[in-house]
Amino acid sequence: MSETTANTLQYRVDGPEDAPVLVLGPSLATTWHMWDRQIPELAGSWRVVRFDLPGHGGAPAQPAHSIAEHGDRLIATLDGLGVQRFGYAGCSIGGAIGADLALRHPHRVASLALVAASPRFGTADEFRQRGVIVRANGMDPMARSVPERWFTAAYAAAQPAIVEWAVQMVRTTDPACYIAACEALAAFDIRAELGRITAPTLALVGAEDRVTGPGEARTLVAGIPGAGLAVVPGASHLAPVEQPAAVTDLLVRHFSTAWQAAPDSTTGLTAIPTPPAVPLPVAPVAPEAPADEVAPAPVEPAVTPDAYELGMKIRREVLGDALVDAETAAADAFSTDFDELTTRHAWGEVWARDGLDRRTRAAVALAALATGGHLDDLAAHTRAALRAGLTPDEIKEVLLQTGVYCGVPAANAAFRVAGAVIREETTPRG
Repeated sequence: MSETTANTLQYRVDGPEDAPVLVLGPSLATTWHMWDRQIPELAGSWRVVRFDLPGHGGAPAQPAHSIAEHGDRLIATLDGLGVQRFGYAGCSIGGAIGADLALRHPHRVASLALVAASPRFGTADEFRQRGVIVRANGMDPMARSVPERWFTAAYAAAQPAIVEWAVQMVRTTDPACYIAACEALAAFDIRAELGRITAPTLALVGAEDRVTGPGEARTLVAGIPGAGLAVVPGASHLAPVEQPAAVTDLLVRHFSTAWQAAPDSTTGLTAIPTPPAVPLPVAPVAPEAPADEVAPAPVEPAVTPDAYELGMKIRREVLGDALVDAETAAADAFSTDFDELTTRHAWGEVWARDGLDRRTRAAVALAALATGGHLDDLAAHTRAALRAGLTPDEIKEVLLQTGVYCGVPAANAAFRVAGAVIREETTPRG
């Protein structure tokens, strides 16, 4: 196990020191041990570097708040090992980190395998909701969902010891680091950038993955030039654990035959000797796939958003996509101008100011809405406060303070509304 700093990651190295480097990235709430069954074969030909996410597997609990920040810590770790060019295979959030590195550091990524990955993981609302549940209940609800989310029913029934190992892995993950990783995934969206990935890429997915399934893998393949697709039968989200032999074979084939030569001779690494060519089994991309899965949107030049665009972005981050979609859909010719006014002024100007952080603004909004008796908006902003990081106890303190200074009847009504929202939002699903 390695020593880490705030800018590096906990890691382990296996295999010959003079071999080409292959980095393996973990799924959310797992550790580097999810790749244990791949190591005996991979470490014969590669110098394999595995890493843990912050707060995972006993790693220091120093949260990283974006996928790019995870990638930056990995790059700093590899720099410390003297590794310049490497192959990369990552599962789920580990795949997101790999795709981000392939976009921001294309000269360093020689080959890429995206396992159970997606250019956008679910919706931002889903991941922020996970944060609310974990703040209120700890990691136990996430741990209890492992068997059905990560494994096929047949495997879970046949391998209870491995399933329990996975459950305990999740249960011992640091909650703050898990929440930060969820926030990172909520903001991750590279659908418009897939065409810029130049590393030879394999999208690998379990046929029965219900978290990031074959549809997401096909989106990656359709957007990344020359990418191949491998669908593993009898596997769900943690395919490297559930079908280790099949996944290992696919990784060996990919990294042995699709390793992009270094752009110059200064890296100190050489390409892997190529064995007799073995064609990679590539599943066809479904011709009936929706257009947005087939052709990534063109990359537009970066521009500074105006107050309305910034306001809509902040409004969605604070209130959630579902509520904002409903509000904008309900706006008609009579109310559209007012909707645009509040988006531009309230969200794009006031909420965008640097003077207060989001948590403080959420607390102020709760107190003001409770005082004015605006209970419908109070319900929406209670949800927003939870997703901004306020705990139920902190919301309670805000409303108690409101009752003292603004009146008991207003606080009484606010407690009823906020309490109902808190119970709904913090109750684990399923």
